[in-house]
Amino acid sequence: MKILIIWRLLTVGGVNAGWRNRAIYFKKHGIDTEFLYTTDHGGLHIMEDVAPVYLTKDKKQIVKIIKQNSYDAIIVVDTAAAYKWIQKANYQGPVIIEARTPELIKLMPHLKSFKGISPVAIIVPSHYQKRLVSILTDSIPRHVIYNGVDTSFFRTLPTEEIDFNSKPTLTAGKKVVGWIGRLDKRKNWPMLIQIAQQIKAERNDIEFWVIGGAQSIQREEFASVWEDEQLSDMIKWFPVIPYQQMPHVYAKIRSSGGCTLATTKSESFGNTFIESMACGVPVVASNMMPITELVVQGETGLLYRGQNVPDAIKQLYTIIDHPDLQQAMSAKAIQHTKENFDIQVVADQYIQLIKDLVPMETQDDGEVNES
Repeated sequence: MKILIIWRLLTVGGVNAGWRNRAIYFKKHGIDTEFLYTTDHGGLHIMEDVAPVYLTKDKKQIVKIIKQNSYDAIIVVDTAAAYKWIQKANYQGPVIIEARTPELIKLMPHLKSFKGISPVAIIVPSHYQKRLVSILTDSIPRHVIYNGVDTSFFRTLPTEEIDFNSKPTLTAGKKVVGWIGRLDKRKNWPMLIQIAQQIKAERNDIEFWVIGGAQSIQREEFASVWEDEQLSDMIKWFPVIPYQQMPHVYAKIRSSGGCTLATTKSESFGNTFIESMACGVPVVASNMMPITELVVQGETGLLYRGQNVPDAIKQLYTIIDHPDLQQAMSAKAIQHTKENFDIQVVADQYIQLIKDLVPMETQDDGEVNES
């Protein structure tokens, strides 16, 4: 079986991280995955060693790719323009939608019109996202399949395996709070600044690692505030960390006695949460869906009220100042991730759904063989 994933944005975010994991697992089970993107936002390095990647905005080239490759199924991820390309290619196989955008107004264009295409299913990464999609369309079957994490890659590294010499490096006497993701409005980096400012006024044994943001929309705005507020000693910023180094980053955070922090205002899932927990790093985040589907309050992390800065700091201190709790949460986080988000668990669900939706026999031109 061969499938094509169409998405506009080739980023280093959760959508592509999730698809990287799936593509590797799918390959082992006889499904070849190919990817079509229109815009590169620095994510090519996490995908190109996994599967063929097409990167083009040329509509004629896109139609040609769809026509020539005899895909058994096409999965469209939040890309409204894709339906017109699929129609022009006269593709007759099943089209599946992945609805990922967690903001209703931004999701709407991708589910408003299918340009004559009849999707067979919508896949969402959380029950929260299923509710959101249901507001826009309830005529297409909707399926919740969580993102998966490769727990043989994201795992607790033994001390002798940790690359302590690569960036970011630990500072003696400092516990690390990791903040991982894009620098934009939704990820809410201004709240991180507020938290860091208050903690800096209270103690000097904590530092923050901001991982990512090299091509983010608000990169320059963040850099300006970071410098103007004189937080470079408190917040260490690493705009580009290779994906393959991330288990080492989490390992260093864990060994420091720290945790990860999310200040996000909305998510459809949140890959960094399961990556963090898979590596034994407790999570501090807002008590909202779908985070409550991922992080078990008091067991694999701590959840604060809304966007409440004092409460977020309280939860951070609870973990950082109680090493026994941090270690107990670490163990629970690993177990929880393996049981609920291991790629074998969730990718098997995805494979079964694809097999249920894709006809047993297809012709070379992608048309369904009715015989």
